Amino acid sequence: MPDSDCYALLANPHVRLSGTVDQDMYNSFRKQLEGCPDTGPIVITINTLGGDPEMARVMGDDVRLLREQDGREMIFLGKVAVYSAGTTFMSFFPVDCRFLTKTTRLMIHERQMQKKVVVDGPLRTCVAALKATLHEIEQSIVIEEEGFRAIAEGSNVDFETIRARALENWYIDSSEAIKLGLIHGVI
Repeated sequence: MPDSDCYALLANPHVRLSGTVDQDMYNSFRKQLEGCPDTGPIVITINTLGGDPEMARVMGDDVRLLREQDGREMIFLGKVAVYSAGTTFMSFFPVDCRFLTKTTRLMIHERQMQKKVVVDGPLRTCVAALKATLHEIEQSIVIEEEGFRAIAEGSNVDFETIRARALENWYIDSSEAIKLGLIHGVI
């Protein structure tokens, strides 16, 4: 699709998401998708300070399936703040289908965990509880790195740079995002 046609579509998105990425946002996302035209590109806009990365992955998987199984062109438009889980959601769109408004900032960071591990009881139970927590952390890192690779794919930024910068909560404004090749355009 020529950029001029795409820019016209971006002015009136089909799906508008705002707020915390959670089950409520996913329900709204699904309901709005059901109201989309049966043909043509679907524009999805999001503004979020973050939320549940797994819900972002569920929404992203729906986007992937629509693109791969139904052949739909799915276009991402980030507005104002696309932080954390919002950037995870963006990673499911190819770079040439990613756009930000002029005042938008992305934020990429490591997944976080807040969990207390209680070591109390029979020793084997204690070991099992510690191993279960370690496995949860290890798998979360694997999932995080899959997301970082998806963000980097097709851009001028490599996985290692994203992983290193994520340690410090990497904020990227729209002009830097386009220079880095993380998005296709700024509107």
